[in-house]
Amino acid sequence: MPATVLLLLAAFVFGPGAWADTSSNSGEPFYSSASIVNAAANAAGPIAPNSIATIYGANLAYATVGVKQQDLQSGSLPYVLANTGVRVWVNNVAAGIYFVSPSQVNFLVPSALAPGPAQVVVTVNGRAGPAATITIAPAAPAFFQADAQTVVAAHADGSPVTHDSPGHPGEIIVLYATGLGQTAPPVVYCELATKATPILNQGGLQVTVAGAAVDPNTIYYAGLAPGFAGLYQINMQLPTSIGGDPEIRIGVGSQISPPSLIVPVQPQQ
Repeated sequence: MPATVLLLLAAFVFGPGAWADTSSNSGEPFYSSASIVNAAANAAGPIAPNSIATIYGANLAYATVGVKQQDLQSGSLPYVLANTGVRVWVNNVAAGIYFVSPSQVNFLVPSALAPGPAQVVVTVNGRAGPAATITIAPAAPAFFQADAQTVVAAHADGSPVTHDSPGHPGEIIVLYATGLGQTAPPVVYCELATKATPILNQGGLQVTVAGAAVDPNTIYYAGLAPGFAGLYQINMQLPTSIGGDPEIRIGVGSQISPPSLIVPVQPQQ
């Protein structure tokens, strides 16, 4: 993955790094079903297997720690970050951990979960929080965001698509998302992707730009992003006839990403 995009995504996926936190934690972990969200959309709702999710709450950790390269033993995300004692359990399955802090935990939703309700429990050094119920859906797509309005995207050279460096009609760009569902072949849970791994429901994939569905033949890849677990990328050609900064959404099956997000585009003069 291009280094510039990796740095942009790191704040959302890995957390802002690793440092000692002098916050005083006392009491059991506290959170609720409504505070467990899709990490890209940052909103409650259905969550897909093998997607990146966030828990907000209190007493979730005694330190602020993000996953580091040395934590990725054998190319896999760890189930607990060193010296934190923080674990997330989803239907009694240990989840991979990206980031912990007293008020936030980023984790990888287990890939083998079936659609329906699932119980999430956070433990800190064995002290358990409440069992919070979330809804697992086959897909729950959402784009990662550079800001409150703009999706994370990259040009072919790896540089970010921004308002200062916008995309252009007909250009091939790369978009980054989570929640696109199962892949073919299936992933080994917590393993970082090492090659292109397309999503299983290719026929149910749709991208809309400015409210119009793009030609499926101009979506060249939708699947796991190499080097990550739970992160997906979509390689697609922007329509040749679009205006500036169009709304962009992605759907898989009956689930569609939130509205009102744009991709920076400079229309043809």
